[in-house]
Amino acid sequence: MKGLKFTTIDEYIQLQSPAVKPLLEKLRATIQKAAPKAIEVISYNMPAFKQYGVLVYFAAANKHIGFYPTSKPIEVFKDKLAAYKHSKGAIQLPLDKPLPVKLITDIVKFRVKQDAEKATAK
Repeated sequence: MKGLKFTTIDEYIQLQSPAVKPLLEKLRATIQKAAPKAIEVISYNMPAFKQYGVLVYFAAANKHIGFYPTSKPIEVFKDKLAAYKHSKGAIQLPLDKPLPVKLITDIVKFRVKQDAEKATAK
């Protein structure tokens, strides 16, 4: 799918493999529920959710879904992320394991709060 430019999250998910689509939809629904005022956007050609700024991104990979909540939540939730491969700003959610819905929800809610605080500080 290199070279494709996505315009909507629906389009992005539709073009993924049948095995990945349900996981992406579940991740999308989890994010929507945790951040009901956020809008869906495509940023860096990846699905993202934006309130004041972008809250989180996600993308399908060969063996995982990349979940990109920025660096601060990864520091804050590092103990709960021990079971997942992660880096400064990314978490790999394996395709062969259930999505950690509670953890994703907690991270997104943290980002909503962080985003709102940043917006009011301006």
